[in-house]
Amino acid sequence: MSDVSGMTEIERIAAGETADGGAVLELRNVSRSFEDAGGTLTVLQGVNLSLMPGQVTALVGPSGAGKSTLLHIAGLLEAPTGGEVLFQGQDCGDASDWERTLIRRDGIGFVYQFHHLLPEFSALENVMMPQLIAGLSRREAKERARQLLNLVGLEERETHRPAKLSGGEQQRVAIVRSIANVPAVLLADEPTGNLDPHTAEEVFRQLRRIISATRIAALIATHNHELARAMDRVVELRDGTLHEIK
Repeated sequence: MSDVSGMTEIERIAAGETADGGAVLELRNVSRSFEDAGGTLTVLQGVNLSLMPGQVTALVGPSGAGKSTLLHIAGLLEAPTGGEVLFQGQDCGDASDWERTLIRRDGIGFVYQFHHLLPEFSALENVMMPQLIAGLSRREAKERARQLLNLVGLEERETHRPAKLSGGEQQRVAIVRSIANVPAVLLADEPTGNLDPHTAEEVFRQLRRIISATRIAALIATHNHELARAMDRVVELRDGTLHEIK
């Protein structure tokens, strides 16, 4: 579906939601610690990060450094011990569980190392699902799902269930499903970690294409330093603090 300016519906909606050009998601002086039998374990301390529309930020760091914890806090899945998380300028610290759920549903897309597609549904139906949950009509959801699958070259695979798709195809479906509701932010945790290098490169290329088309702000945790260097910005988490390295 396109309007008279040539923009797709996905691009048009995204452009409206990020028109002010400001930071979409901000972490301000965020800390996170856990109590266990051995005392206090500090995972994050004084983390500051701003995600801008259309910018792809790589999050790197050794295993166990806290990358997943940082993503969970950014995605409002986990509360920080201290500091603030702002989504589109609004402090989420006092948001109710229901308000945080709505922000995640409508404003934040998630992609994980494993695709987590629903096995009994086709690729098209998997991409339709979050839209139906958000209240779109079946016709609208199908139209947008087809548009997204076309965007990543899967128009001829829309009727296939996940088991009939390759690993790279499964992950591309997972990526477009994550942006089906046109979120302002995409958070990805090792989205190419289960793929061979060639397929990982292709999936990342498609991901960059989607981000370019929609102007989503993206934070991608990865151990693949070659892919990280291809992103707009690289931040490294070490010893609980975040360091800009590109």
